[in-house]
Amino acid sequence: MSAAGPPADRRRAGAAAPEARSRAAALAVEGLAFRYPRAASPTLDDVAFTVAPGELFGVLGPNGSGKSTLLRLLLGALGADRGRIRVLGRGLETWGRRELARRVAVVPQHEEIAFPLSVEELVAMGRYPHLGPWRAEGPGDRRAVREALARCDLAAVAGRPVSTLSGGELQLGRLARALAQEPEVLVLDEPTVSLDLRHRMEIFGLLRELAGPEGTTVVLVTHDLNTASRFADRLLLLDGGRQAAVGTPAQVLERETIERVYGWPVRVTSHPGPGPDAGAPQVTALATRNEPEEVS
Repeated sequence: MSAAGPPADRRRAGAAAPEARSRAAALAVEGLAFRYPRAASPTLDDVAFTVAPGELFGVLGPNGSGKSTLLRLLLGALGADRGRIRVLGRGLETWGRRELARRVAVVPQHEEIAFPLSVEELVAMGRYPHLGPWRAEGPGDRRAVREALARCDLAAVAGRPVSTLSGGELQLGRLARALAQEPEVLVLDEPTVSLDLRHRMEIFGLLRELAGPEGTTVVLVTHDLNTASRFADRLLLLDGGRQAAVGTPAQVLERETIERVYGWPVRVTSHPGPGPDAGAPQVTALATRNEPEEVS
């Protein structure tokens, strides 16, 4: 598994699934709004963006800005009060749950694994949308599981109990389960939270490898502005449920915008490289609100 990174060469080829990929926009969101019952204000209000096929698209924002709610709306777990969501060229409301699960895989932020499973059994659960309750797995299913294990560098531990894995290995196992679905769209909620530097970079590097014109569309929520800047094609920044900025990392991670959204002074510099992420904007929070801005 390579953790090689992004920007200048972001559009690398990804791993195409056996079935034909849709060339419609992977996700298209128009005027999305949602308010929880008895909430004083909307959690999301007038959010609109498009995610192209094969794009690595990051969703950023402070706590409470609506990131997780946006994911639930995109996956149909919540119904929007206003606006429209299209997935792979079709209105979200037209998809059946099993049909959608064959095309869109999800790696949630939190998950309890209640039963003793081996790593291979965990990854094989990703084939369930294709099998249903009655059909036994076939050669294509076993191939998908083997390839997912290899892609996430887990083949050597396939027989180990999931309970023996480190936090980083477990997250890779959950990602491998999603890849075994052979999805067109992969959605992840804080995939690197609490992980060490190595596993964080491995996962972002793997997601970058998966994305590309003929590969998987990747949509991830993250608090990690700087790593997202290095690996993502485009970013959406939410602020109090509204869209503060959307565009390339350089367009979104501007000092004035970050200071307004996060309410803290920052310095924005360019990643020094070496590598394809050279020049990606990097945000450093200043030690105090009164620290003077360095004059260049």
